[in-house]
Amino acid sequence: MKRTLSAGKKRRKKSYTVTFEDVSKVFRNPAGTKWVLRDVSFQVPRGKSLAILGKNGVGKSSLMKLIAGVIPPTRGDITRMARISWPLGMASGFSAPTSARDNCNFVSRIYGADVDEVTEFVREFSELGAYFDAPVKSYSPGMRARLAFGLSMAIDFDCYLIDEATSVGDKRFREKCEEVFALRRKKSDVIMISHNEETLRAYCDIAAVLNNGKLRFFDDMDEAFALYKRL
Repeated sequence: MKRTLSAGKKRRKKSYTVTFEDVSKVFRNPAGTKWVLRDVSFQVPRGKSLAILGKNGVGKSSLMKLIAGVIPPTRGDITRMARISWPLGMASGFSAPTSARDNCNFVSRIYGADVDEVTEFVREFSELGAYFDAPVKSYSPGMRARLAFGLSMAIDFDCYLIDEATSVGDKRFREKCEEVFALRRKKSDVIMISHNEETLRAYCDIAAVLNNGKLRFFDDMDEAFALYKRL
């Protein structure tokens, strides 16, 4: 049975950010088999921001990558009905032999954004200096993260995925990230993973707790955190 995050009484047709139908994800390696999700179905309504809770190692980041389309499910169907970002700060998708400028050009064309506007925004925001035209493979992890966050903010998404990625760089740069993201947040939804309860409560209004391959959903954040703390 398909699970909807909010149990409202509305009769009109709802729109959703993403839906999962009987989705399973399993990782197999010589050490054994790990089920991140096992036959999970749910819908995230547009206009709602979701906190994903769970202990370390249960697969929260893998769930986020499934939502983003970065990795495929083992079985089941995932439908995205909104423009969803990649996980903010995730730099693994860049073309390492090319420059930040080239990556901006490529991503802009994929999303139908203005190349010049995106490139200029990312150049100023990322503070890469001359490295902006150097191969990404020459960047430090921090530089890659700044590029990834800047490029995420340069594209207008309906929903931003945040996997504890706002802690990029030093205190000054983190404050800069938070300021820009606050502007995007006014017109976009969020799906967020964080161990910081205050941050999750500030950005999200519904929650899901991941444990043993299953998700349990809550419209009440207090109930979600109560369950999470008992795990």
